[in-house]
Formats: sequence, structure tokens, C-alpha cells
Amino acid sequence: PSSPFSLTAGAIVRIALTSIGGANRIDGIIAKTGGPALKVRVTAVPEKGKANAALIKLLAKTFGIAAGRISVVSGPKDRQKRLLIAEADEVLRRRLDRYAQDLPKKNQFTAK
Repeated sequence: PSSPFSLTAGAIVRIALTSIGGANRIDGIIAKTGGPALKVRVTAVPEKGKANAALIKLLAKTFGIAAGRISVVSGPKDRQKRLLIAEADEVLRRRLDRYAQDLPKKNQFTAK
């Protein structure tokens, strides 16, 4: 698959997060062993959930959805995460896939 999104009871988004990253932005899509992931950086520190909160806020703004619809479902203390966008339908899925097509693809492969 060429998209970091998959549809379940919502949409699952695979993330490779860099905290204290100097900016709040999505850098592109990176290949990971579990499949493609959004390469994201946030300025927040990785303590007491601050980086996760900044990540959710960035994704909500980027995707035009309420932050309350996004939750971390795996990797809350890891750089590699899976987030769930609740109540995702096919319209949102198509919008996410179009968004992914416009992102730069990183050809590097990193483990984990």
C-alpha cells in the first residue's frame, strides 16, 4: 500500500514522530516495516503527553476535523505511533488519500 492510512471503525494513521523538532509540520511519508507512515515533527517536549497533544492538534488542523476525534491507539511513549480518527467515512478516507498523494515520499527505510 502507498498510503499511511487504513480504514477500520475509523481511520488508522501511522506516524513517525520527532518531538522537539523545531517546527510543527508533516514532512512527508516514510517507509517503515509496518507500512508507510507520516513523518511528523512537533516543537513540544516528549513528557506528560505534550508531544502527543501537539501531534493531535496538528493533524486535526491539517485534516479539518475536531481534535477530539483523534486518539493515540499504540505507541503513546514511542516515536512510532498509530492514531485513530473516529467516525471516519469514505469521504474522509478519500480526502486523506488525496492528501497523502501530495506529500513527498522519502525513499529511506528505517527499522521498527
